[in-house]
Amino acid sequence: MTSPINADIPMLRKYLQGEVDAACIYASLARAETEPGVREVFQRLSASETQHAAFWQARLARAGMEVAKPKPSWRARVLAWTARCFGPASILPYLARIEMTESQVYDGEPDAVAAGMSADEHGHARIVQAAAIAAGGLSGKTLAVIEGRRRGGNGNALRAAVLGANDGLVSNLSLVMGVVGARVDEPTILLTGIAGLVAGACSMAMGEWLSVSSAREMAKRAIAAEKAAIDESPEMEKQDLVVIYQSKGLDALSARRLADQLFQSPEDALDSMSREKLGIDPSEPGGSPWSAAAVSFGLFALGAVFPVLPFFLLHGAAAFAASFALSTLALLGIGAATSLFTGRKMTFSALRQLAIGLAAALVTFGLGHLIGVNIR
Repeated sequence: MTSPINADIPMLRKYLQGEVDAACIYASLARAETEPGVREVFQRLSASETQHAAFWQARLARAGMEVAKPKPSWRARVLAWTARCFGPASILPYLARIEMTESQVYDGEPDAVAAGMSADEHGHARIVQAAAIAAGGLSGKTLAVIEGRRRGGNGNALRAAVLGANDGLVSNLSLVMGVVGARVDEPTILLTGIAGLVAGACSMAMGEWLSVSSAREMAKRAIAAEKAAIDESPEMEKQDLVVIYQSKGLDALSARRLADQLFQSPEDALDSMSREKLGIDPSEPGGSPWSAAAVSFGLFALGAVFPVLPFFLLHGAAAFAASFALSTLALLGIGAATSLFTGRKMTFSALRQLAIGLAAALVTFGLGHLIGVNIR
């Protein structure tokens, strides 16, 4: 193990904070989950992360740094709140990425490897499957939800909401700044902003509707083909499932027992094969196109309203300054929100988003000014 003299204190603190955050999030998932089997697994994961946090706290003490266990970070608290409000599936994809990152980091940490923590992080998905066998079996749907493999609309809801609002903000800010640069009158600026908001939101909604509808049609066709394969060759399909579970780390006997249990019910067999083999949630094959369109319209419009709103209330230079200031704050807020699913520091994400948004606005302002001068 690393000696206390050579201990990387900032890194140890980072490990400790990460485990505290993970324990907090899994505990919130357990409280939000309604299915008992899934809730139990979330509770086990929270307990595991709590043990990891205690390990790093003790490691800091060995290095001469007696520290109290930190409170969950703002990111963890926001994610926990999101899980409580929108359900566990809303943040599971993010957690899957975090687990993958942490397990890879621990691979190069001697203390973590010696304590088995790296193996713990790598094996969380396998622990879920082993627990299913020991407890008498969980459905394929349950396993898929825990492992973050749901393809429904909720899976990336947080990311989609932030990016949808960002699209509306940046595009309409650029449009408004372009006509401001052309030195048109205020009614024209306001009309242009409103037209940009409505046109952009309608375009986004239509595109999302077509995308989700196409995905649903493809998913349903694939599920129907899989159902036919199960009906015609159940043993062959069962063997495929055994191979999949073995590739995930189960031994041959456990994989066979789990597959046999799932294939006792045609519905569970199709559910499991759809998720494991096709990567499709049969209960939500692509989500609702109308819901997706409505959400896309609303999120784009929400972002697009910031550059326009001041022109309803103010005039002249005050309206321009307020529009720019309000859009700047919105860009900072959206940038900070992106750090929830990118893992970057909030300050970095906020300033990066601000730089990108203002760069786009300045480019269109300059082009608008150039074109406006030349056509007069």
